[in-house]
Amino acid sequence: MTPVLSVRRAGAEDAAAVRALTRAAYAKWLPVIGREPTPMTADYDRIVRTDPIDLLLADGALVALVWMVPYPDHLLIENLATAPAHQGRGYGRRLLAHAETFARTLALPEVRLYTNRLFATNVELYRRCGYRIDREEVFWGGVRVHMSKPTAPPAPI
Repeated sequence: MTPVLSVRRAGAEDAAAVRALTRAAYAKWLPVIGREPTPMTADYDRIVRTDPIDLLLADGALVALVWMVPYPDHLLIENLATAPAHQGRGYGRRLLAHAETFARTLALPEVRLYTNRLFATNVELYRRCGYRIDREEVFWGGVRVHMSKPTAPPAPI
């Protein structure tokens, strides 16, 4: 049976769940890079109060999230995470599209994100979703891949 999906903005009461989902989603990368990926160390008690984090719920249960940071000329996706038991179901792609729509509502012309080059499956997912590689930089002994995608203009009403 197909679950009923909904999206809602995280509040202060969701900080622990955001942290737990993020830590679970990124745990597979610990042996790959030899340290905790940056989203695992974020202060979600503070961030849920300052930045939009939208939660994807399947039949009311948290399955994925996207943390977005608006800037004057772009929307940065700081964290896109799907619970391990729910990966491979298109939830990440759904939240990428959600972030792109959010950027358009803010009249931002571009969505940006970054990931570790060793997270090859993530890089490929983003490329399949229309993101291009803009640059790479050395970061904490690895390579951070910066990617972006222009937002399409909103459809006329």
